[in-house]
Amino acid sequence: MSRTRTERLVNLVICLLSTRRFLTAAQIALTVPGYEHDPSDPRDHEAFQRKFERDKAELRELGVPLETGTASIFDQEPGYRIAQREYALPDILLEPDEAAAVGIAARLWQHAGLAAAASSGLAKLRAAGVEVDPQATLGVEPVVTVDPAFGPLTSAARDRRAVTFKYRVPEVDEPSVRRLEPWGVVCWRGRWYVVGHDRDRDAARCFRLSRIVGDVKATGRPGAFTPPEDADLIKHVAVSSGPIARTGRATVTVRPGRAAGLRRLASEIVPGAEGDRLTISYGDPEWLAARIAGYGPDARADGPPELRDAVIQHLKELVTRYEVPAVAR
Repeated sequence: MSRTRTERLVNLVICLLSTRRFLTAAQIALTVPGYEHDPSDPRDHEAFQRKFERDKAELRELGVPLETGTASIFDQEPGYRIAQREYALPDILLEPDEAAAVGIAARLWQHAGLAAAASSGLAKLRAAGVEVDPQATLGVEPVVTVDPAFGPLTSAARDRRAVTFKYRVPEVDEPSVRRLEPWGVVCWRGRWYVVGHDRDRDAARCFRLSRIVGDVKATGRPGAFTPPEDADLIKHVAVSSGPIARTGRATVTVRPGRAAGLRRLASEIVPGAEGDRLTISYGDPEWLAARIAGYGPDARADGPPELRDAVIQHLKELVTRYEVPAVAR
């Protein structure tokens, strides 16, 4: 199944789950991305009908309980909806590796344009006077986010367009400009990387997305390069990253009863007047810094300096990413 059709089917499911009314084919065409057409053009409308019939059959084959009916006896055109009581799944217990796979899929969903398209479709339903249930699609709307560079890089890899971006490494204060032909984006040990051909170094390179500073800019025309057919992106990242040597020892102060995740990492916990003092072995200061920053005021990195600097840098990037622009008065 093509990516375009998959996105259309997902948004069709979200649309039909979000209202208890039966929606006609015309309403669905105005709401779901991928069904745009000119109803006054017989050929265009016939093409839409064929596409819609194929998609309905596909959903039913997948076990989606698609119902057909009318909202009242006065409706002449049948409508469609998904029975929420039959669509809902029972509680599912996942193993840690299975939960990690679901998390990766959620990140991909969030940054592949699906979330924006779904939100746009629901806004169209509301504008048309259709009552939307905000709770209906909670099970299919993951809110996990990844680095801002994820979307532009995956799009560039798909379109075979070169990109430029500023990249920061721990040993250097100022980020440097990189020019890359991206082959793809992969997740390795909980971090996202882009792998491709570095034009300046004329060699394959991988870059961690969390170290990209600012916007990723596409350059040149689509289809400008062809990735190697035998490129193993995960293997390339694994070789480049190497084994993680936990040679660093961090001292972190946490509030009593808080920061359970950091406590699990600690080899020693000593209660103190300002809080519990944790000793944590680490290999990557940025990895530990992100976890410390995630606990906000409940955790403080006391040392070493490289870890404190990484926490401060992480917090600054978070402020910049989510800062709300001032409204002019």
